[in-house]
Amino acid sequence: MANQESQVMSLPLPPTQYINLFSDENIRRNRAPRPPPPIQDSYSMFGIQYSNEEMIRSLESQNIKRLIPIHFDRRKELKKLNHSLFVNFLDLIDLLIQYPDSPRRTEKIDDLSLLFVHMHHLLNEFRPHQARETLRVMMELQRRQRIETAARFQKHLERVRDIVNNAFSGLPEIHNEDNDNIEDIKMDVDSHEINTSNKSDQLDRIMCKIVDGMD
Repeated sequence: MANQESQVMSLPLPPTQYINLFSDENIRRNRAPRPPPPIQDSYSMFGIQYSNEEMIRSLESQNIKRLIPIHFDRRKELKKLNHSLFVNFLDLIDLLIQYPDSPRRTEKIDDLSLLFVHMHHLLNEFRPHQARETLRVMMELQRRQRIETAARFQKHLERVRDIVNNAFSGLPEIHNEDNDNIEDIKMDVDSHEINTSNKSDQLDRIMCKIVDGMD
């Protein structure tokens, strides 16, 4: 049993098991799992060891025969590999038609697999550049959206200022004559209140004399 190969899952566990750990109660009580620390050396993923020092594993580290030079133009090499794939595929078809039992059939299949591995490796080496370009495009899009938002806000601000200025300019102006008229009106009201209070006092005195005479 010890010599048997360990079974490795091709896919991770369903995310429900992890979602339940991050419930509101666990987060409120600070019981939610902490993020794992960054891996320093190497790690295993799907049964394959990966080193943290190299983002893309080299062909030599995977025990794969290198067909392309160390320093090369990826565009030219991809075109060469594509051409070689077509040639080997046609050779394989000829072998299957003319010599179906030939052992060269296995050799051609291995050659095709090796060419596909090299093409896949070249495309993977382009991934970091693709990620940087994608990030640059995303940041440029965010910058453009923020500039457009700021421009729209400035436009609305100018419209609000114009509305407020027009509202102030439409208000009637208060002149000195109007102030004098307002003061005269206030004085008339005050004098009327005084006269009214004096008349009421005289009527009270008369009523008091009449009541005293009746006694």
